[in-house]
Amino acid sequence: MKQLRIYVSIILLMAAGFTALAQGTVKPRFKAIAIAEIGGGHARFDTAAKVWLNKLAADSNFTIDYITDTKPITKAFLRKYKLFIQLDYPPYPWSPIAQKAFERYIKKGKGGWIGFHHPTLLGVFDGYPMWQWYSWFMGGIEYKNNIPGGNAALLTVEDVTHPVMKNIPATFNTKDEWYIYNQSPRPNVHVLASIDESTYNPQKNVKMGDHPVIWTNEHVKARNIYIAMGHFPGLFQDEAYTSLVRNAIFWAAKQ
Repeated sequence: MKQLRIYVSIILLMAAGFTALAQGTVKPRFKAIAIAEIGGGHARFDTAAKVWLNKLAADSNFTIDYITDTKPITKAFLRKYKLFIQLDYPPYPWSPIAQKAFERYIKKGKGGWIGFHHPTLLGVFDGYPMWQWYSWFMGGIEYKNNIPGGNAALLTVEDVTHPVMKNIPATFNTKDEWYIYNQSPRPNVHVLASIDESTYNPQKNVKMGDHPVIWTNEHVKARNIYIAMGHFPGLFQDEAYTSLVRNAIFWAAKQ
């Protein structure tokens, strides 16, 4: 009889678990916030990214919210999230309150951060001064040029041991609207991958020499990854790219 009661209890617990899953009441592993502009040159990338991210969140039991500007960003707002995804938003039109809250979030390691493409558009744009702390965060760089319309190039993984690069090919071809900076961020960040500008296809004269494209700043407590590729929606059909993004999400969120 005792054994029967045990079996019944197990069955009831399992049933409760399945019901919770069906009703969506299982507590998510973590919450993420993503910021992306409305419209602009990266709108198609944003649309593809949201479809892919929403599926990953549903399959992996985390939640993701979206904002379109920095107005909601405060210390209290960021406290709700273990991961900040800068999906498509430049580093200049941030309010002082948002800047201060974000800096604290990164410096104190209150959550992780992933930035795609746009975060290194550092300089004076639309009348906004360059956010000096953010330039330091990105390796002490300033945007100088880019390759309009994008260009293919060979990417080389420099740190195969880093969790973000797990199961990523040692080299693979990818395409983006590559940014050129006033200097390489390498002295100030840990570079995970770079591109060989001699492999530009077609060849271009817009070059900077040492050209990191994936890196992390280890001088702050937050786990952070910058990924230069984030202009074309087709990236989410690329297995190497989606593996990279998946790895970055769970590493930055400490999952």
